[in-house]
Amino acid sequence: MKLIDKYALSDRDIDRIVEMAWEDRTSFDAIETQFGVPEKDVIKLMRKEMKPSSWRMWRERVQGRSTKHAMKRKKTNRFKSSRQKSITHNQISKRS
Repeated sequence: MKLIDKYALSDRDIDRIVEMAWEDRTSFDAIETQFGVPEKDVIKLMRKEMKPSSWRMWRERVQGRSTKHAMKRKKTNRFKSSRQKSITHNQISKRS
């Protein structure tokens, strides 16, 4: 069974997975959550979709990188801006 058939990925999904995997700040866990493809299969997909020299460069760059592995990341509220207003009880609270 081919990797693509196993997950029923469209060409658009494959392109997005490659794009997300190439980004340093996108974790493999985020890719798995969105597409259901675990890290080992993302690596296989990257190897298949990229030129050998590009794959080696990418693999060396992400090997052990804490931003690619959510368990190695520091616990931060990464997606919330300090200027973002919080919503409580359906009312927007004002910043102090």
